[in-house]
Amino acid sequence: MRYEEDLKMNDLSNQALFIEIRELINSSRNRIVQTVNTAMVYTYFEIGRLIVEHLQNGKDRADYGKQTLKTLSEELVKEFGNGFSERNLLRMKTFYQEYSISPTLSSEFKTKASSMSSTIHKESSIQQTQPSNFILSWSHYVFLMRIENTAERRFYEIEAYENNWSLRELKRQFDSSLYERLVLSRDKEGVKRLSEKGQIIEKHQDVIKDPYILEFLGFDEKTRYSETELETAIIDKLEHFLLELGKGFLFESRQKRFTFEEDHFYVDLVFYNRLLHCYVLIDLKIGELKHQDLGQMQMYVNYFDRYVKLDDEQATVGIILCKQKKDSLVEITLPKDANIHAAKYQTYLPDKQELKKLIEETE
Repeated sequence: MRYEEDLKMNDLSNQALFIEIRELINSSRNRIVQTVNTAMVYTYFEIGRLIVEHLQNGKDRADYGKQTLKTLSEELVKEFGNGFSERNLLRMKTFYQEYSISPTLSSEFKTKASSMSSTIHKESSIQQTQPSNFILSWSHYVFLMRIENTAERRFYEIEAYENNWSLRELKRQFDSSLYERLVLSRDKEGVKRLSEKGQIIEKHQDVIKDPYILEFLGFDEKTRYSETELETAIIDKLEHFLLELGKGFLFESRQKRFTFEEDHFYVDLVFYNRLLHCYVLIDLKIGELKHQDLGQMQMYVNYFDRYVKLDDEQATVGIILCKQKKDSLVEITLPKDANIHAAKYQTYLPDKQELKKLIEETE
């Protein structure tokens, strides 16, 4: 019996050893992949530099540059494959031109990436002429170069790095006009911070977007649905909804029931934000917002503040997601600096040009 117990303990010890070694291998593989990706981006940057400098020293004719890229591509493809097509060489040239002028990330984010980039500096023989640390994949940068607004591009670069966005998620956030939606809720200093540090969560206003984009639910703009169906769709796509909510959100429950003086009340969705250290309550309204909805959310927030939150936690935040709202109604109903917000949602991607026009009008 004693032998069997010792054997069992030994098995557990072996399992722990296996898990530790597996984590070490996976971590090492991830670092290798990241190192290779980073070295590739640096290489493409340097290829772009060589092309630009060669063309600057060559004939000042557009056809000369075009012919040079064509000839160069043909030779490189023969030896290294289709990754060096004429189109890709043009991308590398553009990459150098864009990122040799403006830094990719703020100094704060460069510090975070210093350990990784220092490895590249030591191990690579590539001449480092750029002032920035490249810590995203080449595919990310190919997409980012399409963004003409430098501040907007920097914002998406920082957010992609901080949130470990895949290329697909980066495209989705861009298509949902995340930058424009955040800009509309900030003053000039706040907009400047977006391009320097990304989205910083310091107060409850920082997590609010207007509108929220829920195109991932699969509802057509003209689809008829109930609040229950909307809630169920959100739960089914909870991972996407958490990404849309933003940084620090953790899901706790749906239809959270609490009882007060023998009456039962239900909060549609309850989240916790670990950055703000507070509960975030969400109520869903498929129609136009009414003052009764605001009063109901105020009661929910008051209850959580008095009976649920801990003493070291911050005040509860309430968000009412509605199809339509009147800002004047919200302003006259809620007290100033209230932790309650009404925001519209839409089940289709926004028109970026309309949002940019609205930003210009606001400015």
